[in-house]
Amino acid sequence: MNTDDTTVHRCSWLSGDPDYIAYHDEEWGVPILHSLVLFEKLTLDGFQAGLSWLTILRKRKNFRIAFDEFQPEKIAKYTERKFDALMADAGIVRNRSKINATIGNAQAYLAMHKGGEDFSEFLWGFVGGQPIRNTWKSWQDIAAETPESEAMSKALKVKGFKFVGPTICYAFMQAVGMVNDHEKSCFRYDQV
Repeated sequence: MNTDDTTVHRCSWLSGDPDYIAYHDEEWGVPILHSLVLFEKLTLDGFQAGLSWLTILRKRKNFRIAFDEFQPEKIAKYTERKFDALMADAGIVRNRSKINATIGNAQAYLAMHKGGEDFSEFLWGFVGGQPIRNTWKSWQDIAAETPESEAMSKALKVKGFKFVGPTICYAFMQAVGMVNDHEKSCFRYDQV
């Protein structure tokens, strides 16, 4: 896809930033089923709270390096020394609560795995295992949270996850293709 092509109709919320356009055109709304990729995305959406997605997108490579490619087994064992190194890393969002949540979320992820729960199946269960296909005409019509994202948030919190409120969960669901929230006129709507 030529991202400079002005004849292509995209979602109206999209800025003209090339990184954002590439993310929209290639990733946003594409169904993801791999548990570790879902864990990474949920973590990054938690870090986004109060910030723009573009901020996180531009730091994503740094996040992957800093957080050991989002391997829960490694993150769950982070020491105080590693925590301090993360707090000093200007390549990521240095937020004490979000870093602590990431460590705790890795531990919760591993507890689910140890208990025989598949993270992907658990999350996709909130949409019945299939993407919800919305038909929004404009970004103003899109909800910030839904009954499904509220249920996911509540269930994740019971499992011990943090920074997983219903709005974060809905942004996550949109990003990983659990819901297709591309505007109906967007060229990606029928592709995902």
